[in-house]
Amino acid sequence: MPKKILLVEDDQFLSSLLQTRLTKEGLEVVLATNGDQVLQLLKENKFDLILMDIILPGKSGFEAMEEIVASPQYGQTPIMIISNLGQEQDVARGKELGAVEYFVKAQTPIDDLVAKVRGFLGG
Repeated sequence: MPKKILLVEDDQFLSSLLQTRLTKEGLEVVLATNGDQVLQLLKENKFDLILMDIILPGKSGFEAMEEIVASPQYGQTPIMIISNLGQEQDVARGKELGAVEYFVKAQTPIDDLVAKVRGFLGG
């Protein structure tokens, strides 16, 4: 059974690119384009990993993460942040909320991100 990832990204080009690359790696990818969709998708599916953007329409990624970690139902789902926010305080907040990795989009090639995801999921 393939590992299942929730990709939370509102940039259509990047989400399409990531979804294609991760699917080629044999992963199942479900897409959310805003922070409000995240909890609904978590109620309907079990994910092995969440790839979370921070700047989103509606709820921010940080707000969605706060709800996820507060939930006994989904709180154990690992989260990797992919964001353009690279300030120290943003990275610190992501880590405080339990992010296992924090990637700054402009500094992280897609190949590296995909390799980190595969490595994390044991592939």
